[in-house]
Amino acid sequence: MTATPPVPSPSAAPTVQVHGVALELRHLPATRPGRAPLLFLHEGLGSVALWQQRGRDWPAELCAATGRAGWVYSRRGYGQSDPIADVRGAGRHGPDYMHREAWDTLPALLQACGVARPVLVGHSDGATVALLHASRHPVTACVALAPHVFVEDVALRAIEQARQAYLHGGLRERLARHHRDVDSAFWQWNDVWLSPAFRAFDIRRDCAAIAAPLLLVQGEDDEYGTLAQLDEIERAAPHTVRQVLAACGHSPHRDQPDALTRAVAGFLAPLP
Repeated sequence: MTATPPVPSPSAAPTVQVHGVALELRHLPATRPGRAPLLFLHEGLGSVALWQQRGRDWPAELCAATGRAGWVYSRRGYGQSDPIADVRGAGRHGPDYMHREAWDTLPALLQACGVARPVLVGHSDGATVALLHASRHPVTACVALAPHVFVEDVALRAIEQARQAYLHGGLRERLARHHRDVDSAFWQWNDVWLSPAFRAFDIRRDCAAIAAPLLLVQGEDDEYGTLAQLDEIERAAPHTVRQVLAACGHSPHRDQPDALTRAVAGFLAPLP
């Protein structure tokens, strides 16, 4: 077996063992049983806790609005999940790290949680993971918030600015409040995105294989990507539903949580 059921601990965050790695896991119960649960996939510096900011708990709000159960987890090296050893050396990510999360880790995680055909709700890197998973595995629906399907210069500039803020500003201290090993969280994301090999990252062909209902959401003021990302996904998967939010940056669940909840709940209302 590659995964075991989640085991709560009174002294630590609940975890699930996947491929021998303890991943932080949060479960939100359904209020209307019989509907496919939501699985939340965080961004490149996110975690279970970082879905909850500015006094809002957006996963819980969306679960309440849809009546669906929710599963929220931290990828390896994030939140309270096991860190990556030698993250800037032997443990450094390759350009296919989101493919491996989508096609290797996620199926084992879903098996451990007893979940089949979830609704994937991903943000940024997590949205890319959701798209990749939906391209190969059955899902009830896929909701992609600010996804990346190819590399844009605007994203690289923002990620380089994040590196400078981590090294010379207060970003490391702010992130350390949410990650058990903050360097594991930051460098696994930052190093691979700024590596020359990552410039060739492109999943547009994979998106053409997505048959499930697909909702794309992006802010007009997204500092990590342009609306060309949504254009390319729509070109590959014409059944896409698209929502662009005004006065919204890279994180719709933080900048426009109410509008986002309405959009996602409306999209999911007719689905199983």
